[in-house]
Amino acid sequence: MRTEELIRSIAADAKPLRRLASPLHRLVLWLVPTLAVSATIVYMMGLRLDIGQKMQETKFLVELAATTATGILAGLAALCSGYPGRPLWERAAPLPPLALWLGSLGEGCWQSIVRRSEDGTLLMPDLICFLAILLVGTVPALLLFWMVRRAAPIAPVTTMALTALAASAIGAAALRLFHPQDASLMVLVWQFGSVALLTLMASLFGRRLLRWPEALVAKTK
Repeated sequence: MRTEELIRSIAADAKPLRRLASPLHRLVLWLVPTLAVSATIVYMMGLRLDIGQKMQETKFLVELAATTATGILAGLAALCSGYPGRPLWERAAPLPPLALWLGSLGEGCWQSIVRRSEDGTLLMPDLICFLAILLVGTVPALLLFWMVRRAAPIAPVTTMALTALAASAIGAAALRLFHPQDASLMVLVWQFGSVALLTLMASLFGRRLLRWPEALVAKTK
């Protein structure tokens, strides 16, 4: 089919569509229930007993802020990725806070090695991290997935990866408030690792979950 014929065919069957709100507006619509769900779970689990002391530690605050910023910017990037014509650099928005988060954990691991601290270098099973991140991130992930499906599936793999990164990073931030695990190696493997694993798994299903409508695909053949 020639390009002109394809355009006429699509235009003939075109129906009026409601214009999507701006990514920032949709981000707020995602953040409100996301933060509400996260706060509810943290309340139900109970704040860690040393939360007052941890909130005075620079390293803890940096990692908490970096994790939260990663989730928020990944959510914004996922929403931006479905708008044709938007700059590609927007999809890399969560990388700076993600790098800060990873760098802080890496620095903590190195300091533990230098000090020969057993608490900082000991690695034990801690599946609660993965399960808690999954628990907190499920509703935000489903909501964000529903929102990105309404946009154009221009970059399905990247969009799904960003969606999972956004939800799981928010889950990891909430986890730090009620799970008393601060050893850098444990956090790196079980918390950062859980976020990385969920992001990778979601990206593998990107092309299956975010697709162009079948009717449009048929017209292009």
